[in-house]
Amino acid sequence: MAINILMPALSPTMTEGKLARWLKHEGDEVKSGDVLAEIETDKATMEVEAVDEGFLAKIVVPDGTEGVAVNAVIAILTATKGEAVDAPSAAAPAPAAAAPAPATPVAAAQVVVEHGERVFASPLARRIAKQAGIDLATVKGSGPGGRIVKADLEGAPAHAPAPVAAPVAAAAPVAAPKLAAPAPVIAAPHTKLPNSTMRKVIARRLTESKQSVPHFYLTVNIELDALLALRAKLNATSPKDGPSAFKLSVNDLIIKACAIALKRHPGVNATWTDEAIIQYDDVDISIAVAIPDGLITPIVKSADRLGLAAISNTMKDLGARAKAGKLKPEEFQGGGFSISNLGMFGISEFSAIINPPQAAILAVGAGEKRPVVKGDSLAIATVMSATLSVDHRVIDGALGAEFLATLKGLIEEPLSLLL
Repeated sequence: MAINILMPALSPTMTEGKLARWLKHEGDEVKSGDVLAEIETDKATMEVEAVDEGFLAKIVVPDGTEGVAVNAVIAILTATKGEAVDAPSAAAPAPAAAAPAPATPVAAAQVVVEHGERVFASPLARRIAKQAGIDLATVKGSGPGGRIVKADLEGAPAHAPAPVAAPVAAAAPVAAPKLAAPAPVIAAPHTKLPNSTMRKVIARRLTESKQSVPHFYLTVNIELDALLALRAKLNATSPKDGPSAFKLSVNDLIIKACAIALKRHPGVNATWTDEAIIQYDDVDISIAVAIPDGLITPIVKSADRLGLAAISNTMKDLGARAKAGKLKPEEFQGGGFSISNLGMFGISEFSAIINPPQAAILAVGAGEKRPVVKGDSLAIATVMSATLSVDHRVIDGALGAEFLATLKGLIEEPLSLLL
């Protein structure tokens, strides 16, 4: 019996991906949990595991293929080695108005609808259930994420399921054809660098953000001298090594200050929908991290409840694994607010593009010596410019200004970060 291995959806927004490379070859034996291939998504390169067991009879999509649609057949698995296989059938299109498939790092897994409920089952289990007349809605799955696998069907009662009338799909409106922009004619000597899946998705999402989200920007100058002094004192108390060791960065303290400010102003920790504004209970902050082909935003979860050392060590771990492409989907998908810090590159001030569905992102510049007025006297202070990019559908000017005023107060009087 042949089983089609389908291109999985590894994130809620994924519609296609690049099959970077196969880790199994035609003829290889495959066991449940074996890593089959590496898939390059819009955020990272992730390993895809097998659910079913058998032999990899045919690789349909070769290494390096870009633009592979979710649910397209990428390989065929058979129960016995050397078994002949037919040409793969095209993947069935998703039902109209269906919700996006949940992100899952599992190949050859499908969602089956039984009596109006969503049931997760492997293709092999689905075929066996159909042949034996087993209602999958009555079977408890033992596979990853509660997925029904072959072993779960042993001893399951067989009966003929009641016929279910096929839903009548409403006629989809015909969209106006999109006219592609003409490709620029480049005559000068040049090098052509093909766009990766990540770069294409970054381009699409940021273009959509600037076109569809009404941005406005608020900038505040923040003195850092007290924060820098506190950082030096705290780092001096750290053990030299061991699990309790830490080394705080300025960014770690800014993350903590943002977390406290978001807790005090929950309207900034929010998302726009047509039905309602969603305010998040948890303060999960996405931090922009540069990687070789773009950027990724690992999330410091519940940042308001973490101490400074915990934030620092969490960021070091997330940053290292982000650059190595080893983040799990739940570690970079989500978040209610973002921080992008280019201060380490000497950038004084910039405005960042909002990362939907979030409603705000803070762009942090470099701390630099600037003249400031203290009372009636001129003095020198270390000053940082921070610009808040805001979705005006969610956050009005007054709320954005109040958030920045709170953030400024926390950074300029940083002892409150320790409370």
